[in-house]
Amino acid sequence: MASKILVVDDEPSIVKSVQYSLEKEGYQVVTASDGLQAVEVARREKPNLIVLDVMLPSLDGYEVCRQIRQEMVVPIIMLTAKGEEIDKVVGLEIGADEYMTKPFSLRELLARIKALLRLVSRYAEERTTQPDRIEIADLVIDIARHEVTLSGKVLNLTLKEYELLKLMAMNANKVLSREYLIEQVWGYDFTGEGRTVDVHIHWLREKIEKDPNNPMRIQTVRGVGYRFERRIRTPAN
Repeated sequence: MASKILVVDDEPSIVKSVQYSLEKEGYQVVTASDGLQAVEVARREKPNLIVLDVMLPSLDGYEVCRQIRQEMVVPIIMLTAKGEEIDKVVGLEIGADEYMTKPFSLRELLARIKALLRLVSRYAEERTTQPDRIEIADLVIDIARHEVTLSGKVLNLTLKEYELLKLMAMNANKVLSREYLIEQVWGYDFTGEGRTVDVHIHWLREKIEKDPNNPMRIQTVRGVGYRFERRIRTPAN
């Protein structure tokens, strides 16, 4: 069955060109032109992926992303005419998995969509070969349930945050380069996207570290990448 993609944008020309390109690749496409409609269509259609513009009538893309993230786990690619770093950080913070600035290349958008969908598909395949859960101190990654808990509390992670955390935890105490993380989590070579890895690591630390400014779990190895520590001191130890 073809993957279903929700395209949300208030510019008809963009919706038309993206829809045409996606349908040409064999995807099923549903659309929305404002924020409220986007949330309604997402609830009704249960898409496999969402392409979401930031500047929308009724509800902006950030609020749409927040609401959808509270109700379902689905990859989200945000589109915006803005290019400032702060906008990208905000988009990643509230749950976007990818962030593209207008004008964008349809070819690159398709590549990112394919990579995200491959990532989702890989989850199902890996469940038969990976352990059901990974426990490191009070952090538990339940792979079978696609759920992460810290001291018994469920964490709200994006798709990329979850994949990064799982990958590093499965390779605990090993140094993983930014290039390796990009290849494994993003699915292909994002030229110059090392900063994206750093941003995702930053938000992971905000969610799993007691003091994100002095991280105990995810250590930076300067000039190389990151290492996830297996031996973590907790109040119970």
